[in-house]
Amino acid sequence: MVDLTTTYLGLSLRSPIVASASPITDDPDVVRRLEAAGAGAVVLPSLFEEEILHEESELNRALEAGSEHFAEALDYFPSIDELPHAGDRYVERLARIKAVTSLPVIASLNATSPGGWTDHARRLQDAGADALELNLYHLAADPLLAADDVEDRDLEIIAAVREEIDIPLAVKLSPYYSAMAGFAQDVVRAGADGLVLFNRFYQPDLDLETLTVVPRVELSSPSELRLPLRWIAILSPHLAGRASLAATSGVASGTDVVKALLVGADVAMTTSALLRHGPEHVAVLESELLAWLTEREYDSVAQLRGSANHSTSGDPAAFERAGYVRTLHSWAAPHDLTPSSPSS
Repeated sequence: MVDLTTTYLGLSLRSPIVASASPITDDPDVVRRLEAAGAGAVVLPSLFEEEILHEESELNRALEAGSEHFAEALDYFPSIDELPHAGDRYVERLARIKAVTSLPVIASLNATSPGGWTDHARRLQDAGADALELNLYHLAADPLLAADDVEDRDLEIIAAVREEIDIPLAVKLSPYYSAMAGFAQDVVRAGADGLVLFNRFYQPDLDLETLTVVPRVELSSPSELRLPLRWIAILSPHLAGRASLAATSGVASGTDVVKALLVGADVAMTTSALLRHGPEHVAVLESELLAWLTEREYDSVAQLRGSANHSTSGDPAAFERAGYVRTLHSWAAPHDLTPSSPSS
């Protein structure tokens, strides 16, 4: 029997297949189904600091409505010390999910201010999270902000959160840092126990009728896995024994999980495939992974891991610029685009 166990962020997982943050991991019943299907761990949807701030702002606005006209309006409502907000509800859901599963439950935090990161990180730890995924989701849109400024700010956030919690800390990064290999090393030095590659930015669209910006959510496709595969292959030899690596975006089949493990990932995280096919799709991924390993006589995922990364691959240049050149030359024009011979 092939051993599927793996270690991620120091946590022992029965499988390298992890249900990453999505609306379905917020439901205790669905988490039970994910566990039954064979998931190794679950990542809860992110707690957004903006949600908390928005709720507080809306409450204050409602309570103060009319006070500019009638001073006594502020006396209509009893004094309230504190009302539950998005952070409180998140902690309650975390507790409910922890009560129904033996899987490691990883909380996810997406905050905007230094104080927000640390305060909420501590609350999630105290609520029982087995680990925390810190989601650095922002665009460097300020033209006066240099790359060093962006990176220094993120490293300060990571270090501050590390100071506040004792549970394992993963950092989910975007692929847009100017020197990814060096920055990844800095993230680990700042206190990260693992990297999740990559954050998938949602791109806005335009409504041509109203000329307004509108959100468009599109589920990922397997081709999007190529970017994390490249960078995990490059980073895994340098981070081995120091930090875990998780591949996310485009994991839709058991062979996608195989690819993630081959380049050195400890786990493969999937969201879109579960949204398309339901939580039981985890069992499909596991079955395909087992079939691939069994056919090739692997004893464990540990035996497979990293056997095609930047240092162990027979062609490490394929992960760098040489791969770009070969890819371009590998394209063959369809027959109907090939120029025809001039008639004699």
